[in-house]
Amino acid sequence: MIKVRNIQKTYSALRVLKGIDLDIARGEIVSIVGASGAGKTTLLHILGTLDRPDTGELEINGIQVHKLSEKRLAEFRNRHIGFVFQFHHLLPEFTALENVCIPAFIAKVARREAEAKAIELLDYLGLKDRISHKPSQLSGGEAQRVAVARALINSPDVILADEPSGNLDSENARELHKLFFALREKFTQTFVIVTHNEDFAALSDRKLVMKDGLIVR
Repeated sequence: MIKVRNIQKTYSALRVLKGIDLDIARGEIVSIVGASGAGKTTLLHILGTLDRPDTGELEINGIQVHKLSEKRLAEFRNRHIGFVFQFHHLLPEFTALENVCIPAFIAKVARREAEAKAIELLDYLGLKDRISHKPSQLSGGEAQRVAVARALINSPDVILADEPSGNLDSENARELHKLFFALREKFTQTFVIVTHNEDFAALSDRKLVMKDGLIVR
């Protein structure tokens, strides 16, 4: 579902990615590990179309995204890619339900349809009784599950996660990791996850190790 060919990226004089080739299948859970500065987050941002490579090709679900205009790229990102970050990045003034609905509203989904889908997701994630709570009223684990629901609202082709359990205690981290596998079973969801959690990485379908801007195994 994802094809990467010879992706390279340089910032100033620093070559961060030195030629990445990668194929990821639909429904696969792939973890990316490596020391800080190896290029993991840069690769994830390019996969998520948040940044463009200097050279190389990126194809997601048959679309050569590197050829899209900025406007088309933003639309593609909203509809086909979900993001979960280390910090949940929920908007503090909105409820859990409203936060989950935001990507759907951007995609011009009708309010009633968006809210129904958001409630269904929050219920599935065990948060139905928290839909009217604001982020400050949620635990860390609950807030991160709201962020997962937000990532799922537009039924994306892939969810990209950057240290999603890095800000959670060990119990909540385990629950989040179990959730990813449950989502894969229910929705055939594809995940690409940058993590320092070796236990989770070992459970993934594939563990990719990055070093000095390259995938070394």
